[in-house]
Amino acid sequence: MQLVSVRVITSDVARLAEFYEQVTGLRARWLADQFAEFAGSSCTLAIGGAETMSLFSPGAAVPASNRTAILEFLVEDVDRAYERLTSLAVVPEIVQKPTTMPWGNRSLLFRDPDGNLVNFFAPLTEEARARLAR
Repeated sequence: MQLVSVRVITSDVARLAEFYEQVTGLRARWLADQFAEFAGSSCTLAIGGAETMSLFSPGAAVPASNRTAILEFLVEDVDRAYERLTSLAVVPEIVQKPTTMPWGNRSLLFRDPDGNLVNFFAPLTEEARARLAR
């Protein structure tokens, strides 16, 4: 089994897709008016409109109500990413400025416009880099 995609359900796909284009530098691939995705080398971030849930089970996913998952992006330099994000002024909330974590990653936590927690991180130690190489 392989994890290939994480999907976020939102009430405004265009707004959230534009936000992720700005913060990641990636371009959204639009598969439908209510569905966009950002394909990375190891996983895809999909953004679906609340209307798409009617194709599955209505009400199973509720926009802007996540307080448990963290969307994590590997970046080259967390401090440089922080400076770029603060200069863009698109991030509604910085939760944690760049901090070195006990497990060897440098981490920056912020929220997207729907309140989803996003982590830009970079491994600093050999052990942290080895974990990513698996």
